[in-house]
Amino acid sequence: MPAQSDPRAILRGGLPDRYLTPDDVAELFDVPVETVYQWRKKRTGPPGFRVGKHLRYDPADVHAWIAEQKQADLSQAA
Repeated sequence: MPAQSDPRAILRGGLPDRYLTPDDVAELFDVPVETVYQWRKKRTGPPGFRVGKHLRYDPADVHAWIAEQKQADLSQAA
């Protein structure tokens, strides 16, 4: 059985051969998975999409959301 991949390494290495799960996003940000679901419900986190009943995240969208958060934080600090 292959070792579980680290979502942070996936994002650093470019686009993966798979989309991220809510568990991957939670691990990436070191938050509970319920926080990821709340971000989606409130539309405050990275945009996700459904594949059937499964929620997935495009790593490119997660990268863009991180950049937006960093820019907003820098703007508020100024």
